[in-house]
Amino acid sequence: MNVVLVEPEIPQNTGNIARTCALTGSVLHLVRPLGFSLEDRYLKRAGLDYWEHIQVVEWNSLEELIRSNLEGQYWLATTGADRRYSEVSYGPDDFLVFGKETKGLSKGILDMFPGCHIRIPMLDIGRSLNLSNSVAVALYEALRQQNFPGLR
Repeated sequence: MNVVLVEPEIPQNTGNIARTCALTGSVLHLVRPLGFSLEDRYLKRAGLDYWEHIQVVEWNSLEELIRSNLEGQYWLATTGADRRYSEVSYGPDDFLVFGKETKGLSKGILDMFPGCHIRIPMLDIGRSLNLSNSVAVALYEALRQQNFPGLR
């Protein structure tokens, strides 16, 4: 599986997501600009000692990532989606795409993939789940559907 963070802003979230990717064998794709340095101490601390076990790929744009990765379906997480994350079928080469913490994915990015939007159900009482929690929820559903390949 592939996890894509488009313009992440909070190093601790990205560090937690990196740890989740390491423990699931997923690739973490970071789309610039990043709201922090990859040398940030909070990023490193949140990822603990898992950094050597994860493949992190940086991209200058989402378009660059898409041009380089033609295999797999792209699933865009957004609170405005009609379809729940658990209502789609995931493949091993799919990409779970998440936007920045404060704004989510832009309309331009969402428009690139009509019909590929997913949401995590939650009460409408303000903001949404923390980004690292959202990634974990969606990623583990995708892995569950594939019978947790390579995981014990």
